[in-house]
Amino acid sequence: MGFFQSIQKPGFKAAQAKNSHIQQVVIRTTTDPRKTQSPTPFAQRLNNRLSHKKQAPKQDATKDTPSPKPRVQDPRKRAASTPQRFDSDSDDDDVSAHDLNISSKRLRRSSHPEADPTRQIRSGKAFSEGGGHFPMVHAADIATLSKHAAYRAAFPDDPQAIEIYLQYPSASQREKYELVVPIKNDDFKSLEDIREVMETIISNYLPSADAAAMQNDSTGLIRRLKRAVERRAGHEYTDFIHEWNDTIVDFRKEGIIAKAIDEWKGVDLKLLERILTQTYSRTVSPRVHMLRQYQNGTDDVYGELLPKFVSVILKKDTRLKSDQIFVDLGSGVGNCVLQAALEIGCESWGCEKMNNACDLAELQEREFNARCRLWGLSVGGIHLERGDFLKNPAILKILQKADVVLVNNQAFTPALNEDLTNLFLDLKEGAKVVSLKSFVPHGNKISESNVHAAYNQLSVVEKTYYSACVSWTDAPGSYFVSTKDSSMVKAFYEKSR
Repeated sequence: MGFFQSIQKPGFKAAQAKNSHIQQVVIRTTTDPRKTQSPTPFAQRLNNRLSHKKQAPKQDATKDTPSPKPRVQDPRKRAASTPQRFDSDSDDDDVSAHDLNISSKRLRRSSHPEADPTRQIRSGKAFSEGGGHFPMVHAADIATLSKHAAYRAAFPDDPQAIEIYLQYPSASQREKYELVVPIKNDDFKSLEDIREVMETIISNYLPSADAAAMQNDSTGLIRRLKRAVERRAGHEYTDFIHEWNDTIVDFRKEGIIAKAIDEWKGVDLKLLERILTQTYSRTVSPRVHMLRQYQNGTDDVYGELLPKFVSVILKKDTRLKSDQIFVDLGSGVGNCVLQAALEIGCESWGCEKMNNACDLAELQEREFNARCRLWGLSVGGIHLERGDFLKNPAILKILQKADVVLVNNQAFTPALNEDLTNLFLDLKEGAKVVSLKSFVPHGNKISESNVHAAYNQLSVVEKTYYSACVSWTDAPGSYFVSTKDSSMVKAFYEKSR
């Protein structure tokens, strides 16, 4: 039994008056004035599909390629352990609205401050039919019964419910999942990842009325998916995935998903976090022990700025645009570089000298590009450099063109911070430097004794970050946004004449 049948069956028992129950859903959803993308909401699609269900060959949710099925043509239709998660809980208006209802989400996506008209968010390649397969790390590669004793079957009483293939918004390949659960709570959770992918797609890619039907607390797909897990009903779970895959393919072929992306004014932070989390869990998390190989008290200390903090830096503090250049000095595993390339669509550079972090960054870059293709999104150019950023030729050259430079210098030695300050003399006027420690001494005033100091060409503003912004503490802290401004030194000389 699939979702389109069981939605009318409380407790998955035989139901009566199927069509009358569906009609109630139609009445409830089609009165939403925000529904503009499709005249046929999810519940009515359900009715259409049911009327042809006996004639249509059932697609096996455990197969990666969909089987042919007759489609109802409506003339009204328009064409890993995971030690780190990137979920937001900020009080910032642009972030906290994620916890509001569907209309708030759509309002927020349409009202990004200073929307970038040159930003192309949708990937045309990802929506070309027959896009084919490409290298990626499937969930089944990191959470599987065959390779790890750390997992057990999610549906032990149903030997047929072993694996599924999940459809993403694009025309690209599906992701393979084994239906397993971890023995240890902090290991990768396949069923949770599946649900979160579906919830993210519903919230960001589907028309409001269809999204509301899918999110209905009693009859919605997400609720019934959870009930199938609670009952350990594997056949019901795989039927739901089968119906999900068919429905998302329908939306894509009708052009609804592409149109939704084209109407975005920016990439939603929750969506961005989901992509970053998926990338991290499939590449870094299984090898996270590599990041513990550093020495305290040196410049080789690892720590990460979390996505909601980076988003504030990129969009509010520096107002970075897609035709500009972002550079992360000491980029670690590349999280900030990847985020800037997706959230802003800009040319994004990083440089890291710890080889273990560089190896993980390269794994992340490959997986991140595959993930963005699954989600149907384009990204800016990504460049990850190895070595000392004070000496790397490519970094020294790109810094002269950079618009925003990020430096997590929280644990840098005073000598390295001084060298960096001198390096910033090569920045162009107006370029911004964001750092965890200020490069300008507190209360600094230009005088005859310090007029030649490099920090006098930086105009600095101190700001505050709050909880869940950095990986090493949940406490608030300060950060600094400096702007290259050589006019301050010139003004001092003119005043001294």
